[in-house]
Amino acid sequence: MQTSRSLELFESAQQVIPGGVNSPVRAFQAVGGTPRFIARAKGPHLFDVDGNEYVDLVCSWGPMLLGHAHPEVLSAVARTAADGTSFGAPTELEVQLAAEIVGRTPVEQVRLVNSGTEATMSVLRLARGITGRDKILKFAGCYHGHVDSLLVAAGSGAATLAIPGSPGVTVATTEDTIVCEYNDRAAVEAAFAEHGDAIACVITEAAPGNMGVIPPSVVDGENFNAFLARVARAHGALFISDEVMTGFRVSRQGQFGLDGVVPDLMTFGKVMGGGFPAAAFGGSAELMSHLAPAGAVYQAGTLSGNPVATVAGLTTLRLATDEVYARIDAASDRLRAEVAGALTDAGVAHVIQRSGNLFSVFFTDEGVTTVPDYATAKGQHVERFRAFFHAMLDQGVYLPPSAFEAWFLSATHDEAVLTRIVEALPTAARAAAAA
Repeated sequence: MQTSRSLELFESAQQVIPGGVNSPVRAFQAVGGTPRFIARAKGPHLFDVDGNEYVDLVCSWGPMLLGHAHPEVLSAVARTAADGTSFGAPTELEVQLAAEIVGRTPVEQVRLVNSGTEATMSVLRLARGITGRDKILKFAGCYHGHVDSLLVAAGSGAATLAIPGSPGVTVATTEDTIVCEYNDRAAVEAAFAEHGDAIACVITEAAPGNMGVIPPSVVDGENFNAFLARVARAHGALFISDEVMTGFRVSRQGQFGLDGVVPDLMTFGKVMGGGFPAAAFGGSAELMSHLAPAGAVYQAGTLSGNPVATVAGLTTLRLATDEVYARIDAASDRLRAEVAGALTDAGVAHVIQRSGNLFSVFFTDEGVTTVPDYATAKGQHVERFRAFFHAMLDQGVYLPPSAFEAWFLSATHDEAVLTRIVEALPTAARAAAAA
C-alpha cells in the first residue's frame, strides 16, 4: 500500500517527537516498516494520510466499542463543547458518569481522572495510605500504565520493546515492588509468607491483555482473582483489580461481569471515556472516604471530570446495551474460529486465548496448548507475527502492531467487514508459515 505521506510525516515527527510517536507501540518497531498516520476513521474503518482504507482491529486500543465517530457520541460532544470545554469546577455530567459506573460495578464511589496511568498511580497511593504499608505485589507482564513502581516486568509497550524496567525508576521504588508470575498461586503465597505484614495491596489486570490475553486460571473451582482477593485479605492487604482495558469492554460490567469477583478497589478507563482521555478508580464508600477532601490521602487533577470527555464516556456507556455486547461477542467468536482455521491449514502452531470478546493470537511452539503467564508469552515466535501482521496490513486489515497485544472489535464489525478480514487470513497465515 502507498505510504509516502506517512513516511514523510514519520521522518518529520522524529525530529520533534521522541521516536516519532507519543506512545511507543505506535512506532512499528516490533513489526518493522512505517507506522500509518491516520487522517480519519468511521465505524470499523481507518483512513490514512495516503488515502488507504483499513479494517480496524485496534479500535484505539479498546475505547471504540461502538465504532469510530458514532453519530450520537459526536452529537453529545458537540453540544457539550459549545457550552465550554473546561471549568475547573464540578458539573452534573461527572455525577452522571460516576453513577453509571457505580451502577454497573461493585464500587460504591469513584474518583474521575484523566488516564489509566493516573488511575493506577492514585489507587496505589490510596491503598498505601489506608494500610500504612509500603510494598505492592504485581504480576510479570501485567501493564498498569507508566507508574514507576509498576514498570517492573511490565507488559504492553514494555513487552513489545523488550524493556524489562526503565531508566529513571529508582532502586528504592523497585524494592517496594514484588513481582510474581501470573496464575502462579504458590509464588503469591510465598510472597505473603515472607512479606505479608508489609504488603499494602495486590494489583492485577482483571484479565491480562498487555502480554496477550491471558485469562485468570480456575483451580478447584476458584478463579485466580478470587484466590488473590482471599489471600490478600487474610494478610490485611487490599486487592486491586485493574479494569482499564477490560472494564465495559469484555462485558457490560467488565471482567467482574464474567467472574463475579468483588475487589477492594478498581480502576477503569478506555471505554468509559468514549475515545476521550478519561479514567477512574473506585471502591467502597468506606475505602474511598480516605481520599481528600474527605480524608487525608491527597489526589487532584485540573481536568478531571472534563465535561467533553465525560459526556463522550457517558453516551458510550448508555448506548452499550446487551444487544451491542452480544453482537461484538458473536463477531469475536467467528473471527477467532476463522483465524484458528487459517493458521491450522497453513501448519502454523498457535494458541488463541480470550476474555469475553477480547482475544489474542500467540505464535507458539508445536504442542503448546495454553499460555498461562508472561514467561510463556515471551517464548512465542514474534517473527511469525511480523509476517502475519504485514500480510494483513497489505490487504487492508490493521492489526495491533505487536505480538503482545489484544485484538479489539466494535459493534460496527458487521458481516461484510468480517468477510473481508476472513478473506485476508489465508495469505497472512502462509506468510507466517514461511517466516
